[in-house]
Amino acid sequence: MKLMPMFFEVYKKFIFMLPPEKAHEISLYIAEKIYGSYLKRFLVSKPNSRNENIMGINFPNKLGLAAGFDKNGDYINFITNIGFGFIELGTVTPKPQFGNPKPRIFRVKDDQAIINRLGFNNKGVNYLKNNLLKIDRGIPIGINIGKNSTTKIEKAHEDYEYCMEQIFFLADYITLNISSPNTKNLRDLHSESSLNFFLKQVKKKHDSLTKKHRKHVPLVLKISPDIQYDSLESFCKIAIDYEIDGIIATNTTVDKSVLNDKSINIEGGISGKPLLNKSNNLIKAIKDQVGSKINIIGTGGITTKESAIYKLECGADLLQMYTGLVYKGTNLIREITSNIK
Repeated sequence: MKLMPMFFEVYKKFIFMLPPEKAHEISLYIAEKIYGSYLKRFLVSKPNSRNENIMGINFPNKLGLAAGFDKNGDYINFITNIGFGFIELGTVTPKPQFGNPKPRIFRVKDDQAIINRLGFNNKGVNYLKNNLLKIDRGIPIGINIGKNSTTKIEKAHEDYEYCMEQIFFLADYITLNISSPNTKNLRDLHSESSLNFFLKQVKKKHDSLTKKHRKHVPLVLKISPDIQYDSLESFCKIAIDYEIDGIIATNTTVDKSVLNDKSINIEGGISGKPLLNKSNNLIKAIKDQVGSKINIIGTGGITTKESAIYKLECGADLLQMYTGLVYKGTNLIREITSNIK
């Protein structure tokens, strides 16, 4: 066994004694301090470079960090230097918000899964903007935006427009998160009438910002794995009509049947290994609908190099992971990027 995996297994036994949210905060705080110090020179893992041009962006490799890992851009020294080809920050909202009451993250160890009901807890888009203004960029950075919990769903577009305006010039791409199961009624935006109205408004702002900054920032939709397949055709058609650049498939699922442990009855979205097949099936279905018109970023259930390769075979152009890091550590990044084309 290599030194780093061995060290991670020891560390995991210790850190898993703590509640998941506290463990996440402590781990990232320590990692950021280390990668912000002189020790960084000994630890930097440069991306396995294949220079993929997707959505007009040059990605060093196809594997990225999914949103939710670093919502506020507090740990950029760490996450941009461990081998990813890109990272996605957020979800951020116009105003800071606490999110849902704690505890709100739960490990399902036997399934290599996590259940969360965070509810877009974040320090607000302007906090993230200020953090991004301080850094030197080495890899592309996507920014994932959402609505505040107090904003009515009929006016959700206003929150997304505000966030876009604040971070447009700092983003390599922008993700519209309309699929978290932990914000009330958010997934209503998947319906044909709601999505059509929502994207009509958001695209007006996007076009205006494109002209203002004289640059095209790709716009990406993050889709729910729980979308009904009879609604998927209209979803994809609307995305094509509004010239959406990418679809992230998928967010977390509320479908508890994916878990082996059927006794778990915790509200929230499931991520990790059990999501793999559900996510992959949706990627295939989306690919059938959009062909080459929209790029697909595949996320959900990547815990091995084999699962990463298969997700690409299902139709994904890029990949993202999060929960796999919790259970396997950063060595998984190198394992995957060394084996995907």
